[in-house]
Amino acid sequence: MAGLYAVTPDLGNTDDLARRAAAALAGGAAAIQYRHKSADAVLKRAQALALARVQAIRGGLFIVNDDAPLAVEAGADGVHIGTDDASIADARAIVGPERIIGVSCYDDFARAELAVADGADYIAFGSFFPSSVKPKARHADLELLGRARALGVPVVAIGGITAANAPALVRAGASAVAVITAVFDAADVEAAARAIANAFPAVSFASNPMHAS
Repeated sequence: MAGLYAVTPDLGNTDDLARRAAAALAGGAAAIQYRHKSADAVLKRAQALALARVQAIRGGLFIVNDDAPLAVEAGADGVHIGTDDASIADARAIVGPERIIGVSCYDDFARAELAVADGADYIAFGSFFPSSVKPKARHADLELLGRARALGVPVVAIGGITAANAPALVRAGASAVAVITAVFDAADVEAAARAIANAFPAVSFASNPMHAS
């Protein structure tokens, strides 16, 4: 997990969502997370499968938010869980040893330590900047990023991230930045993704063995 981690907005139009995800990947996103908090089970399944098809063509990583069974059904690379979701152990029992489990740690370093000890493959902190998606989110300090690198897994920053502030997060120690609005709400999604991806050293994400078939 490194570079731009594009997290989908709550879009009801599956074709539009797939087009935007494809554009984000074309712009250099290293990973796509499917996140739709208000979708019903039927829409979530349809959209996850549509994004899996996009990812199979474009490469990179495909992560499903909250829903380990759906991650398996869609052939995703992993699942992301928060404080109100399944435990790491429960998620691991569903997704198996080969898939990625990411964990939201908010502003809590102790939670990150426990998550890594329990088998998390990456940890996420935020919100680092005011977020329109989660305006009441807890604020995380930049020092958390450098401190967390010692835990030995990729560290993801989230919350109000734009092309202007992403470089500061990278310098502070972020392995990846998770972005919703600045990518998916842009008039030119591909260009917006590229502007943020450029904050990271050049890495090729074109070859992903989980999407080789």
